[in-house]
Amino acid sequence: MAEHPDVALIRRGYAAFSTGDVATLSEIIAPDATQYQPGSSDLAGEHKGLQAILEFYGRLAAGTDGSFRVELERLYTDGKGQVVATHRTTAQRAGRHLDTRALLTFTIVDGIARDIHGCQEDIAEWDEFWA
Repeated sequence: MAEHPDVALIRRGYAAFSTGDVATLSEIIAPDATQYQPGSSDLAGEHKGLQAILEFYGRLAAGTDGSFRVELERLYTDGKGQVVATHRTTAQRAGRHLDTRALLTFTIVDGIARDIHGCQEDIAEWDEFWA
């Protein structure tokens, strides 16, 4: 069975994120998209616009000396523009180790991600890691 196009788009996005492929990320995230990151760390809040989202991704890498990794686990769609992705996140920072799970909910419109909303398995662990 063929993969739904919205699922294929997000799978492509995860691959691009994992390899630092900014060109592909720029193709699949709308210029005026918003990504919401939960929590209370400096990374939390709304990142509005493609440039702000790419800068957020850069901060994840820079803040962990390049050790930030996501391992895509599952993708789900409603077939009407919503995709939920679950992943495992690992990273090292200032002698601390992060190993947790999270999900991102994507709103896809006309083949491009317009809205990305994150949720953490353990928000306290996430915030403590980035403190």
